[in-house]
Amino acid sequence: MTASATMTLTLPADHQILMTRELAAPAHLVFRAYTTPELVKRWWAGRRGEMRSADIDLRVGGAWRWVMDADGGHEVAFHGVYREIVADARLVYTEVYEGAPDAEALVTVTFAEADGRTTLSILMELPSREVRDAILASGMETGAAEGLELLEAVARSLNV
Repeated sequence: MTASATMTLTLPADHQILMTRELAAPAHLVFRAYTTPELVKRWWAGRRGEMRSADIDLRVGGAWRWVMDADGGHEVAFHGVYREIVADARLVYTEVYEGAPDAEALVTVTFAEADGRTTLSILMELPSREVRDAILASGMETGAAEGLELLEAVARSLNV
């Protein structure tokens, strides 16, 4: 398998961010890398820090919390609750950046496989355009692209 292209970010509506990337790994391995704590620790921080914890209670109603020590010495933490889980195909969960707890997002992740490759789509639905724009201004796009590049590498490493 060869590595894939870069992430695409679009804004389908005033309150939405959609990130899409094709990964050179089957959906079951991408899903596993996305939902297994020790694997999340290998990709989620991108190249912007070190993961401190990745707690995942992978069930509808189960909570998750991911924490990294970012370069520069500050903590970056997110948490949420799983609303829908379809193994190897779809996750729906809430996401709260603990630095802005009033800006909860609803995130839908789809894992669409074709010919052993997975198109990963991450749709964030935010409370307002202002929240969306603040997230975009934070540098999230670069960090997410780095994380998805590493997610692909982790998923591919599982296929040995």
